[in-house]
Amino acid sequence: MNFEPDSTAVVVIDMQNGFCHPDGSLYAPGSEDVIDRIRTLLARAREEGASVVFTRDVHPPEQFEGNHYYDEFERWGEHVVEGTWETEIVDELDVREDDHIVTKHTYDAFYQTDLEGYLDNHGIKDLLICGTLANVCVLHTAGSAGLRDFKPVIVEDAVGYIEEGHKEYAVEHSAWLFGEGVKSDDIEFE
Repeated sequence: MNFEPDSTAVVVIDMQNGFCHPDGSLYAPGSEDVIDRIRTLLARAREEGASVVFTRDVHPPEQFEGNHYYDEFERWGEHVVEGTWETEIVDELDVREDDHIVTKHTYDAFYQTDLEGYLDNHGIKDLLICGTLANVCVLHTAGSAGLRDFKPVIVEDAVGYIEEGHKEYAVEHSAWLFGEGVKSDDIEFE
C-alpha cells in the first residue's frame, strides 16, 4: 500500500508506561510486544518525510467524580493519572521535538483535542494508526478519523492488545466499517 509522505501521518496511540511496561497499572504484554515494530515504522516514516503524532491518555485524578455514567476508573481501575510516570511515552520510542503530541482524556484521540486541526493545517489525509489498545483507543480513534474524512489505516502488526481476539476484532471491524488494514512491511512511501 502506497502513501504520499506529505499527506500521511503515523499516529501512535497511547504507547505509555501504564499500558506497555510490566509495572504499569494496565499493562498489556501485547502492547509491549509491538514497541520494536512501531519504532521501525517511525524510522521509515521520518526518513521519507511523513508526519508523526503521538497520543497520550491522561486522566486528572478527579476526572470521573460525579459522573452519571461514564467512569473509566470504575471500568479499568485508576490508570495513567496526570503527573505520574504511567502517562509518559515508553523510552524505547524516540519522541522528537517536531512530533506532535496529543493529550487526550478518553478513548477517542479527536474528542476535545487539537488533533483534527493539526492534521488539517498540515494537509494530512491518510493516517497510519498503530499503538494500543486495539479494541479501545485504536478502534475509537480510527472510527472518529473516518467520520472526519481522514483515511484510517490500522497497521495490523503494530497494534497492542490485552487478548489476541481483541486485536482481531478491532482490525476486522475497522476494515469492514470505515478503514483499511495493512502489515507494516507492506507500507510504501511514494
